[in-house]
Amino acid sequence: MRVISGKYRGKVLKEFSLASTKPTLDRVKEAVFSSIQFDIIGAKVLDLFSGTGALGIECISRGAEKVDFVDNNIQAIKLIHKNLEGIEGNFTVNNIDFLEFLKNAKRDNIKYNIIFIDAPFATNYAKIAIDYIISNDLVESKGIIIYEKAYNTAFQFSFEDYSCIQKKYGSVEIVKIIKN
Repeated sequence: MRVISGKYRGKVLKEFSLASTKPTLDRVKEAVFSSIQFDIIGAKVLDLFSGTGALGIECISRGAEKVDFVDNNIQAIKLIHKNLEGIEGNFTVNNIDFLEFLKNAKRDNIKYNIIFIDAPFATNYAKIAIDYIISNDLVESKGIIIYEKAYNTAFQFSFEDYSCIQKKYGSVEIVKIIKN
């Protein structure tokens, strides 16, 4: 796994294999970043369920203003810190439950331009996160939520003021939710 583009292009990122962690494949990451490349510079980014931190690090490399990494797994947090070695930027690494982090963001009136949600597929965490993010208005105008899910799982989308684009990549599907 590597950083695709930007200041840290080519930087190799460390990986680990836990049953609950599935790194985003490079080809999927390339497609996602191709679709949001003009939205990253100066963006406030939330990498929820960060795992290795690859998505947030890609955003730092491409000029994001701020990146918040969130994961409740201490092994993931340690790996994110290792992967951030040598990287300069405005970022925080948060070892906290995703919903607690989102509640704190609401309390502090924090909104994001780009939010990545790559929750463990066997859970309903992504649905909980998306519902909370949208119902509590944590997305800036024209902001984007990128949600990675297993292709064979349903996704019910019915949020006012948002549009949705879904694209399949092998066994995964990327759902791009855009605030109008």
